[in-house]
Amino acid sequence: MEHAHVPVLGIAAYSGTGKTTLLVRLIPLLTAKGLRIGLIKHSHHHFEVDHSGKDSFRLREAGANPVMLSSKYRRAVLTEHETPAEPMLSEQLSHLDQSGLDLVLVEGFKRETFAKIELHRPSLGKPALYPGDNSIIAVATDAKLAIATEIPVLDLNRPELIARFILADFLSAYD
Repeated sequence: MEHAHVPVLGIAAYSGTGKTTLLVRLIPLLTAKGLRIGLIKHSHHHFEVDHSGKDSFRLREAGANPVMLSSKYRRAVLTEHETPAEPMLSEQLSHLDQSGLDLVLVEGFKRETFAKIELHRPSLGKPALYPGDNSIIAVATDAKLAIATEIPVLDLNRPELIARFILADFLSAYD
């Protein structure tokens, strides 16, 4: 993938499937193995990371673009898009400092072509993505799949097995 300097792996699913919940459980398992993880999350919502009344918000509203917030703990850069459009993952990767990372995990961007693990919960009534997306390298599910597949099927409720798959199968391809 363009602008990817380290392996990039997506967690793809429909809203409400548990992508963030899985990532919150998965990331500590991977960092415990010594991996340095970056994350890009796609949002379909109009979001604010600074809030009305804060100096940074007022300065951005006044027309400063970009605005960088910086403290001894963290840095955030807020950039307004001149023309609102759905973000592309490769563009987002170009803005992410990957120099100290071993892996970039991506939440969302399910329609783009890059390595992804699909989360699928048949009980939600949404169609599976893997039959029509060759970039899905595994499916993590909490039930039997309706459509057979040759790709690995993982237990969605066992993040340690998903971490093992990432380490042994996905990342080993980059060694």
